[in-house]
Amino acid sequence: MDKVALLFSGQGAQFVGMGKELFESSEPARKVFEKADHILGLKLSEVCFNGPEIALTETAWCQPAIFVHGMAALAFLQAARPGFQFQAAAGLSLGEFTALTAAGWMSFEDGLRIVRRRGELMQQACEKTRGAMASIMGMEANLLRPICEETGVDLANLNCPGQIVISGEKTGIERAIALAKEKGAKRAIPLMVAGAYHSRLMKSAAEQLAVELSTLTIQSPSSAGDGFSTIPVISNVTSLPHEPASVKQRLVDQMISSVHWEKSMRHLLSLGIQRFVELGPGEVLAGLMKRIDREAQVVSLGKTGDLEKPVANQL
Repeated sequence: MDKVALLFSGQGAQFVGMGKELFESSEPARKVFEKADHILGLKLSEVCFNGPEIALTETAWCQPAIFVHGMAALAFLQAARPGFQFQAAAGLSLGEFTALTAAGWMSFEDGLRIVRRRGELMQQACEKTRGAMASIMGMEANLLRPICEETGVDLANLNCPGQIVISGEKTGIERAIALAKEKGAKRAIPLMVAGAYHSRLMKSAAEQLAVELSTLTIQSPSSAGDGFSTIPVISNVTSLPHEPASVKQRLVDQMISSVHWEKSMRHLLSLGIQRFVELGPGEVLAGLMKRIDREAQVVSLGKTGDLEKPVANQL
């Protein structure tokens, strides 16, 4: 049987109406949304389904919304395919928390609460700084790194061949865009984001997240139950499977470090993973995977009808 890895969406994939069809069509998915509303003491599901869009784009709302949608999609998939199993998991930025929850490293309650708090802390950091981000296309990291050093910004996301995101002070990003174009980048586009994620400007949020994580119970693979004891979850920071002793620190580091998504996916491929299932809103991760390895089989599942896709039929 082919090996399967779950992939979980990061911030930016959200949209008004996300998860509504799952909620209405799948009882297991509906229970996930209802449980999340109860845990948080607020109607997160209403914001997911009906907006307003301005609320859903706020980090404090967006992050738990994407987390819950991913877990609801997984609940639907597991109910629809009772024999379904996965051998690895990964998530882009925020999605790393969803992946750890799906693989049994933390409870749903803890995962949701820490993601909600993480979003609040990042929102506060954004409001205290003048951060920005930009997508640089057609320039390799070894050429872009000196530009980042010169302008005082950071490499935020190394997503796939030919696509890197930089992050930092707004003036530094503007200079970096100009220099990248001057030195041969095909395109350099400012991103519509609230701040400078995965950069040194998130330091205050990272420090406070460390305090929050110190109270969180991380279940190590040697003691995890529910059949999840051998499932590796790939770290955005190292592109290698998490280790129990360092998982909390890696989650803190992630906030101010580069997300090595391409390297993470290549590591999963090296483990013999043949099929990837993206769970949550949108198809961003499926698109990135096709640029990393065109032979990889990948399907995005965000609503019940997605289970009829050719790759999904083989799950």
